[in-house]
Amino acid sequence: MKPAYKRLLIKLSGEGLAGKDGSGISPGVIGGVAKQLRAVHDLGVEISVVIGGGNIIRGMTAASQGMDRANADYMGMLASVINAMALQDALEKAGLVTRVLSALEIKQVAEPYIRRRAVRHLEKGRVVIFGGGTGNPYFTTDTAAALRAAEVHADVILKATQVDGVYDADPNKDSGARRYERLTYDEAMQKNLQFMDQAAIALCRENALPIVVFDMGVTDNIRKVVLGESVGTKVTLDA
Repeated sequence: MKPAYKRLLIKLSGEGLAGKDGSGISPGVIGGVAKQLRAVHDLGVEISVVIGGGNIIRGMTAASQGMDRANADYMGMLASVINAMALQDALEKAGLVTRVLSALEIKQVAEPYIRRRAVRHLEKGRVVIFGGGTGNPYFTTDTAAALRAAEVHADVILKATQVDGVYDADPNKDSGARRYERLTYDEAMQKNLQFMDQAAIALCRENALPIVVFDMGVTDNIRKVVLGESVGTKVTLDA
């Protein structure tokens, strides 16, 4: 089958890498992610990744507990670089060529983020992992994902979560929660559906960048999305 997308950006949460432990990095989980990405790469798709740092520290949580918000956010950005390095290792063990590009300058472990360099890496078939968020405090890695996807002209953002799409209520707390198959950006913002922050959704809307929200825990889901199968929830200009 022919892929529905040529170039994609996958947004991974740091918490998703922790597995059942809730913190740290689970080798089994990150190895499974690498295998899924390898299967998609084998379809000829160009892959970039933005990864969070919530399995190590969440800036907003630390700030709510009294830490200076800017310091807390920078710590979160550093955590995302650690996760980017771990994912790089797993992907290379799966046989892929990768590059980590960081918004924070850490020359010993990552290239500095330069848009044209990122695009060139993608054109050469390398998996590009963006670490360090946007490089600025007060912005989430969701916003970083929307920004990087727009900058490298990705065809879609795949938002990996631990549920099978976007619901009108928390499905873990409300058995009557209804899952949306399709949404518009405006509906998502007006209903305050918190699968991504408002700034990220607005940036996707401005660039007509589709978002697919899906369950990362289901094996082969990324490949199914890339092949155009109906998985999770799709957010576009017109539902």
